[in-house]
Amino acid sequence: MQRHTVIRQSKAAGLREGGVVDAPTAPNERRLLVLARLAGEAGAEGVAAEARSLAERVVEGRFYVACLGQFKRGKSSLLNALVGVSLLPVGVVPVTSVVTVVRFGACNAARVRFSDGHDQEISATDLAAFVSEEGNPSNRKAVAVVELFVPSSLLESGMCLVDTPGLGSVFEGNTAVTRGFVPHIDAGLVVLGADPPVSADELTLVQEIARHSSELIFVLNKSDRLPDAERREARAFAERVLAQKLGRPATVLEVSASERLAGAGPARDWEALCESLATLAKQSGAGLVQAAEERGARFFAKRIIRELTEQRDALVRPLEESQRRLDDLRGCVAEAERSLADLAFLFDAEEARLAGEFARWAAEFLRRALPDARDQFLRALDAREPRGKLTLRPDAFAAAQEIYLRVLSPWLPDAQRAAESLYVEASQRFVKLTNDFLDRLASSGDAALADLPRGVGPETGLRVRSRLFYTELWGLTGRGLLGWLADLLRSRTNLRRSVERDVGEYLDRIVKANASRIQGDFSERVRESRWRMQAEIKSLLKNISASAERALMRARERRAAGGQAVQAELSRIEGLHRETEELVPLQRKELIP
Repeated sequence: MQRHTVIRQSKAAGLREGGVVDAPTAPNERRLLVLARLAGEAGAEGVAAEARSLAERVVEGRFYVACLGQFKRGKSSLLNALVGVSLLPVGVVPVTSVVTVVRFGACNAARVRFSDGHDQEISATDLAAFVSEEGNPSNRKAVAVVELFVPSSLLESGMCLVDTPGLGSVFEGNTAVTRGFVPHIDAGLVVLGADPPVSADELTLVQEIARHSSELIFVLNKSDRLPDAERREARAFAERVLAQKLGRPATVLEVSASERLAGAGPARDWEALCESLATLAKQSGAGLVQAAEERGARFFAKRIIRELTEQRDALVRPLEESQRRLDDLRGCVAEAERSLADLAFLFDAEEARLAGEFARWAAEFLRRALPDARDQFLRALDAREPRGKLTLRPDAFAAAQEIYLRVLSPWLPDAQRAAESLYVEASQRFVKLTNDFLDRLASSGDAALADLPRGVGPETGLRVRSRLFYTELWGLTGRGLLGWLADLLRSRTNLRRSVERDVGEYLDRIVKANASRIQGDFSERVRESRWRMQAEIKSLLKNISASAERALMRARERRAAGGQAVQAELSRIEGLHRETEELVPLQRKELIP
């Protein structure tokens, strides 16, 4: 019973189901509730639900610090460590598929809010069944948001930590869920990695958030898994890129959530992270809540007015023009699909060009490297030969394995950097054509398309971490008893010639095999990076299709009404429009897409 009391404590503060007020409301809360009513009367039930939800957290003084970043950065683990309890599900595959709000409660509890508006109280240990891709694939359960209540002192001030699905996840809906939550974010906790330290998706999202909030905290998680030099390099790179994009200094804190949860390892910048969050709550909490109300009111008002404008235009526009407009919208969707298919063919060609270019590099590398490796091998053989006949062959194989690593190691980082540069260059046309198309749709003046994203961010490198590992070709190093006896019976000169021939061929093969692995790893990273970029674009095109279909349905419904009914509806729409503008005065430029 205590768990039920915790969950319903917010409603005792002044709200009942449906947004009805039990107690006198604050002006800020009242404005949001009026906007919720106006949105409901305008048929925008999604806006109405969001406005009621924001009113609830405004009256309680809650503000959202969203944990953001590429998938598998360890965001859920970081939040578990911050609140001191491992309730958010983590795993070896992308886990989070639904936004989860972690807020203060007297004991561990959870509540699921579904898209149809109803709530369900669950055990805090059952979160995975609703928020993970495994328990709720593609969000088939239609979960809108999950609230997790924990008795953490960090959250007593009203701070809520938000776990968001990762950007660039293999589940394409996850990126859309995170981007859709952006208007509700009051501050950002951006979780970075080492490879790449900052992705194009993350930079774009950080810039979006920075437009309405300057409160951003950056952390480099999983610091315990990185060599010191690599960690320092990743941190310096991230700070430099973020500072350039934001126009102000950006400090990246090094932490390890796994070490904190295990209670082991160095503290690193953990105390600084906790202090940053505590200072944010103390100095900026109230201001963030007020800013959230103002931002939300303007956001909801714009969406209501655009919805009303769409309905009015559908009523007053001649039927033939409405039909042409809808046909145009459908044509836009078809054009988008054709464009994506055309771009895919273009990138197929670019991908083949990159593979050919890298093969040329590999061939040029081998042309230089194989003679050099042979020279090194002969010198190593000269140094080992005096040690004895029976040790010469195993010593030669050991030397060959040292030499191939010595030969490949300097080439690998240069090849990787060049490969990333080629990928970025190849993707520029793909991204530009996509963004030109999306910008043209969003700038068309059509209210149905006004809220479309203006495009995808530029590629800054391969999105996928290298999975390269070298092969040792151990099967070529064995000799068996007969081979050992043959070496024993050979003269020293003949043994030397045999070792030079056999082990030299092994050295050639192991250098070629691992150069081929580097080439294959690059090709796989290009394919997967390209797939993830296309998945993001596909998600945007789905938004266009949905907008077109909504416009079609609305136009048919309104035009089906008779003349008298149309006039009554126009009067009702005008009244709602006027009331919204009086409640939240908007400048004309705010209503222009």
